[in-house]
Amino acid sequence: MSTRSVVRHETWTLEPDREPDAEPTTYSMQCAVCEESSAASADIGGPQSWVLAHCGRNPSHHTFREIITRPWRTWRHS
Repeated sequence: MSTRSVVRHETWTLEPDREPDAEPTTYSMQCAVCEESSAASADIGGPQSWVLAHCGRNPSHHTFREIITRPWRTWRHS
């Protein structure tokens, strides 16, 4: 008995998931000095407020990273 391989090339598309049931895009901020992070939120306002409070408590911490988690989906062309 021999083994047979079948290779089929298909075209796939990758795009942000904007379906009604998609996970929300979330934002958080991370201090680049101590790596402490804000909570993730669907609204950027909360993480930005966290940055201002964090640098108020830590005057030498003034470099931050924005972390965006965006859902993506793939689909195969028929």
